[in-house]
Amino acid sequence: QVQLVESGGGLVQAGGSLRVSCTASGRTFSNYIMGWFRQAPGKEREFVAGISRSGGIVSYGDSVKGRFTISRDNAKNTVYLQMNSLRPEDTAVYYCAADYRPLSAFVVAISSEYDYWGQGTQVTVSS
Repeated sequence: QVQLVESGGGLVQAGGSLRVSCTASGRTFSNYIMGWFRQAPGKEREFVAGISRSGGIVSYGDSVKGRFTISRDNAKNTVYLQMNSLRPEDTAVYYCAADYRPLSAFVVAISSEYDYWGQGTQVTVSS
């Protein structure tokens, strides 16, 4: 069992930046692939970014490539999502998720593969 708590969401103007964090507790953080997803009102949950257990492999959704950066600090049990050049269409609830894969060296982009989810943090980008 692992508990995930997101923080850092808020209101930002278009073109601005924001960093959201997700801190895990409960089990060995480095055994988990981590991902960020988002869901806007009336839309399906969307893959934003994923990172392998060591942090050496990352993947991004097409809509955020070149603007968002995922990273992790296994010593702090935390995964980050740095969001730059934000657009109004980035407005959503952002969720972090953990996928228990202790022997893996890849990233998972499918939400149904993730075992644990945080409660979400709202990011609102004004135009």
